[in-house]
Amino acid sequence: MQSAAVLAVRFYPLPNTPRGYRSPPYPLGVLTRSLESDHAMHDEKTRKKLLTRLKRLEGQIGAIRRMVEEDRYCVDVLIQISAVQGALGKVGHLLLSQHIETCVRQAFEHGDEEARQTKIAELMDVFGRYAGIGK
Repeated sequence: MQSAAVLAVRFYPLPNTPRGYRSPPYPLGVLTRSLESDHAMHDEKTRKKLLTRLKRLEGQIGAIRRMVEEDRYCVDVLIQISAVQGALGKVGHLLLSQHIETCVRQAFEHGDEEARQTKIAELMDVFGRYAGIGK
């Protein structure tokens, strides 16, 4: 059986909302878990690349919001949405590549059969989500 601990979800006040509304640290539906490993998720170079891309995406999404607020031409907004989707896909590709090179490799080099099967199941789930299989 997989040794995964589901982390406790802490809720934070949402800005600009009535008192009492709370937000989890991740979007609803996102499962966070710890596999109790002793290695870092990313090396510093990859972490910087991911954060740089994500910050750029935040700016692009803010620009799209402003375009909608300003009632800009629909096709212009759609082009920007397409650019964001492409950039987000690159973030996912980088993250998946790093996961395979570190976490999956470690499970196959140093893990037992259960650890390998867990990583295979995780990869199949991720590939299914990216390909839209099982929806």
